[in-house]
Amino acid sequence: MKNFTKSLFISGFPVVALIIFVKTVIDANFNISNIGILISSITVVVFFSMLFIKPVARTTKTLTFYSTLIVIGLALNLFNFEQRSLLISVGLALGWLAYLTWYSSFNSRNTAVLDFGKTLPNFTLENGEKEKISLNDLSGDFKIFIFYRGNWCPLCMAQIKEVVNEYKELDKRNADMVLVSSQPHKFTKSLAKKHKVPFHFLVDSENKVAKKLGILHENGLPAGFQILGYESDVVLPTVIITDKNNKIIFADLTDNYRVRPEPETFMKIIDNYKG
Repeated sequence: MKNFTKSLFISGFPVVALIIFVKTVIDANFNISNIGILISSITVVVFFSMLFIKPVARTTKTLTFYSTLIVIGLALNLFNFEQRSLLISVGLALGWLAYLTWYSSFNSRNTAVLDFGKTLPNFTLENGEKEKISLNDLSGDFKIFIFYRGNWCPLCMAQIKEVVNEYKELDKRNADMVLVSSQPHKFTKSLAKKHKVPFHFLVDSENKVAKKLGILHENGLPAGFQILGYESDVVLPTVIITDKNNKIIFADLTDNYRVRPEPETFMKIIDNYKG
């Protein structure tokens, strides 16, 4: 199954790092090798914990600070050839490298449908009450679509919070802000209730629109999150801006789920647009 391995990895890697950290602390044998393991494992645990404790809308691709700590942890074990400790340290470093270069990246995204200047094909979404809303029902001079993975995604929630904070500026530009996810309606409804801004909080039921636009992410949900009521297939983080005729004037098809455009970019695109 496509991306199933990634789904297992992102749920398992932080847990494994936490287990390694706790076991190393319990062993209380703080030689140079174990200190290296502690540095590497706590770095992984802190990074993923902070995503939920203090969500950010974006990170750098390389996560330089955290990556440096992982390298330091590995280096401490390279100077002390205790086989078990070295294997654990190498494993944590490879896991981190896999997260940076394999899990975080989306390869070969199909962008043909969303090329600049093309007309966005008409589609139908649903609001929190399951009422149908079509593309043609939106009447703003501009439409900003943010396709986000779901309420479970801390980076998505931070990105939405950013645009909520800028809603007055967006309103000045007569821009319809459309936030779209394939998550169950109850989650979208609670998100709209939380923010209380005049945005369109909509649901792409069964990912029909995501498939139409080529932005479906099969098995993009971390393994285990299904128990919370989410579906395994999600959407690739995508931003599309159109003019009043639904012509695409901007599309951010990021190849890394941690790298996303800022609201200032949306406003600059709109301000500089000459239709």
